[in-house]
Amino acid sequence: MNVQPQRRLGDDAAFCTSLVRERDFPRYAATLFAPQDKRRALLALFAFNAEISHVRDHITQPLPGEIRLQWWNDVIAGHDHGDVVGNPVAAELMRAVGAYELPREQLQKLIEARIFDVYDDPMPTQDALEAYCRDTSSVLFSLGARILGAQGEECEHAARHAGIAQGIADVVALLPLHAARHQLYLPRELLEKYDASQTDIFAGRMTPALGEIIGRLRAEVLTCLDSAGDLLAGITDNALPAFLPLALVRRALRVPAINAFEPKRLSHLTILWTLWRASRSKTFKV
Repeated sequence: MNVQPQRRLGDDAAFCTSLVRERDFPRYAATLFAPQDKRRALLALFAFNAEISHVRDHITQPLPGEIRLQWWNDVIAGHDHGDVVGNPVAAELMRAVGAYELPREQLQKLIEARIFDVYDDPMPTQDALEAYCRDTSSVLFSLGARILGAQGEECEHAARHAGIAQGIADVVALLPLHAARHQLYLPRELLEKYDASQTDIFAGRMTPALGEIIGRLRAEVLTCLDSAGDLLAGITDNALPAFLPLALVRRALRVPAINAFEPKRLSHLTILWTLWRASRSKTFKV
């Protein structure tokens, strides 16, 4: 009688593992350094993020994207109408929410922030970009640390800085994709300050003005990385695997940003090696 439910639970977990490994290998790799009994919940969280952060990939108009994000919001709020059972990511996520008492409002904040992704409105200011990063990447760091048993003000502050660092780094790395879609995550106020052309960006042209903007954003990433590192020195070691992806951000900063439209991609082996070395150092400065 219990064989089928157990098999299904295993299928759901395997589905989430495969999804994260395919769409977000760095976070998948980071879970390999977490305690085995925590990996399932971490992978459920990251599979959820993979689903909502890729909504834009599957739509041609904003409305279907908003509908999909609203479905996830209903799932988090408990208004799933039984649909959770049929969705392996939703089933695993809600299992993790229950097992680790993950704050639903944080998950809903992440969903709300992703509404920006389905539209083509430009990111207005650097403050707006940092708020977007806090509501997406920082939430993932915070919830990941919570799954690993770490909470508290210092951990939240570390998650905040870590999320801004990774979020801005992702915006720079994904510039070619965003430009091809005519999406602008680079703050419009910086384009105006440095007299950079949106037309050049959408055409994939690297200009000195764009180089200035990228340089400023990379400097902000480094500042946030250092702030997160200082704060991590004061939290318990069990939470550190949640912050391992910061090592990849720091490594990426060591590569000169000659052409933002030709980003350097790390191989899976390099990612694993970098995370392994970082796991042996609390500062993640590899």
